[in-house]
Amino acid sequence: MAGKSVIEVSGLGKTVDNGGELLTILQDISFSVMPGETVAIVGASGSGKSTLLGLLAGLDAPTAGEVRLDDVSLNALDEDERARLRGRLLGFVFQSFQLLPSLTALENVMLPLELAGSGKPAVAAGEWLERVGLGHRLRHYPKHLSGGEQQRVALARAFAANPQLVLADEPTGNLDAATGQQVIDLMFDLNARQGTTLLLVTHDEAIAARCGRILRIQSGRLVVWLE
Repeated sequence: MAGKSVIEVSGLGKTVDNGGELLTILQDISFSVMPGETVAIVGASGSGKSTLLGLLAGLDAPTAGEVRLDDVSLNALDEDERARLRGRLLGFVFQSFQLLPSLTALENVMLPLELAGSGKPAVAAGEWLERVGLGHRLRHYPKHLSGGEQQRVALARAFAANPQLVLADEPTGNLDAATGQQVIDLMFDLNARQGTTLLLVTHDEAIAARCGRILRIQSGRLVVWLE
């Protein structure tokens, strides 16, 4: 693929203080992701894959190395600048949905559109909820939605502002198998239609196999890079 990478990771490392003892979570991670790719990050629980996703989003700071998003170094940005970059570039899908409980489905999807300066956020959010099959749930609050419905709202929110990159952290982790399959099918369909770059953390090898590439993390190191 021609053009610059969406993500460029160089020598990334993360250590934390564990009761006076340094614990290495990630060590010397390097890879790049090009526009339009679908990439799975896989590994056992505790291998560091969710920590890596947090570093890629600028939600946490590395102790070594660098992450560049859209050719911008996260190391060079303060917290507010990283937040603005996330708003411009990223959509998120979390295992625990992370919908705001005091907002309706429509209002949750409107949030990134409003932050992006969309002229008619309510109209666009409604259209996105229609696309994920929830046009009849616009005024419902998260507590009145099933887990699968909440994750569909989260998908609509992630893709609504047309981000360059969507980061998904175990998006089916809190769903039963059948519902999880429907959500994954929808996520890959939305991603293909939008031409978005997708980086997906999962423990499910079948889901990972649907991605164009697999990065395997073991004990904090990148051990396999499958094309």
